[in-house]
Amino acid sequence: MRNQQTLASTITCSGVGLHSGQSAAITLRPAPPDTGVVFVSRQGNVDAYLPVSIEHRIPTELCTAISGSGFQVQTIEHLLAALAGLHVDNVFINVTASEVPVMDGSAAPFVRLIQAAGIVPQDRKQPFLKIMAPIEVTEGAKQVRIEPSPTPCVTYSIHYEHPFIKTQTYQYDCSVSAFESEIAEARTFGFLQEVQALWARGLGKGGTLDNTVVLSGDGIVNDSGLRFDNEFVRHKILDLIGDFSLLGMSFIGHIIANRSGHALHTRLVQQILKQPDKWVLLNAEPTVEGARATAHRSRFQPAVALQAAS
Repeated sequence: MRNQQTLASTITCSGVGLHSGQSAAITLRPAPPDTGVVFVSRQGNVDAYLPVSIEHRIPTELCTAISGSGFQVQTIEHLLAALAGLHVDNVFINVTASEVPVMDGSAAPFVRLIQAAGIVPQDRKQPFLKIMAPIEVTEGAKQVRIEPSPTPCVTYSIHYEHPFIKTQTYQYDCSVSAFESEIAEARTFGFLQEVQALWARGLGKGGTLDNTVVLSGDGIVNDSGLRFDNEFVRHKILDLIGDFSLLGMSFIGHIIANRSGHALHTRLVQQILKQPDKWVLLNAEPTVEGARATAHRSRFQPAVALQAAS
């Protein structure tokens, strides 16, 4: 149980979009309590506001994207993971392009950016959605579920027919220190034989050995090697943490994922919000508890962001 948090100051970074290959910059700004995470894009002479919410998610390949208010932004999961991992609840994110810069392919550059800006507590409680009964989604051999637990944690398993991956399982007990040391540095990865196919589909145009772990048939192309022996499964946990930001609030439960991915992660978020009989809200402000109980918090309304920014 804790109070909500935001940034102490404004900070900017720039880079290239992993899939578009285009230059992109973001500016993170402090936001009032109950704002949530809101992307901001300059549309003509006015700012348009796009709250991070499952209702704004759009189908994409190999990344997470949201759309609304006349613009969209994709590959948001690493930035969202950094914010969630550091318990930053309220922030405006000004974007100059339709994709968040990939940086080094992990959440670590965003963690350093946020830490440089500083994090400050606010005078409002942070609500937690506590799971009281299991909720699960499956797709063939892929599965992800959330079940009751006294603390938030993630157990993730992956399997690839590659000598550097094979089967990997990792359990992450959610905390700021564990996120910084165990998850944030894990980079995105891809297979060399799939690169041309990705390019043909308009994906991965900004991918390089500086921002992606690339696997050949029997090894790793990057001279620098791996940051962790099991960096691949750790990165999948990073992705899941970012995807679960679309829930709109912190959770208490045990997420168990097997060969999952962005689409299944976000489907689980949808199922959680569709089954309010399987969770309760803790630490919610009494004046808005009814609204939050329907999982449509005031932070999801663009008018709130507009008012907060004025």
